[in-house]
Amino acid sequence: MEKYYIEDAIEVFGIQVKTFPEGVGEMFGKLMNKITDGRERDYYGISYMQEDGKIYYFAGAAEKEKGEAEKYHCEKYTIEKGEYLISSITDWRQKLTCINDVFHEMMQEKNIDKTKPCIEWYKDDIEMWCMIKTINHHIYIK
Repeated sequence: MEKYYIEDAIEVFGIQVKTFPEGVGEMFGKLMNKITDGRERDYYGISYMQEDGKIYYFAGAAEKEKGEAEKYHCEKYTIEKGEYLISSITDWRQKLTCINDVFHEMMQEKNIDKTKPCIEWYKDDIEMWCMIKTINHHIYIK
């Protein structure tokens, strides 16, 4: 696992997958077909455990222009800037069943913020990053 710093918040828009884990691929396909330049964007899967124990999953695309969520009749989400623990998965399409295990392993780390969502960053057709925000400990010396 490595660390990665997101300099600026990432605005995404997309669709909640209400039948998670079924329907994730279908929702990403639907989103890609909806967007004019659908193949030329970064895509994100954002998930967290709700109070009732169900997983909330959001299939999203990076916003290139303000107002795209409204234009495409989608929900909006902001990925916070800051430091993330990452684990890269190569050939992710053949390893979809392993993603949950990777996040489970990452959740065992001491410096992650368990109040933040798990993020899948689909960098391209080969590489995907599993990401969890870290808890930043700042020491100020006077």
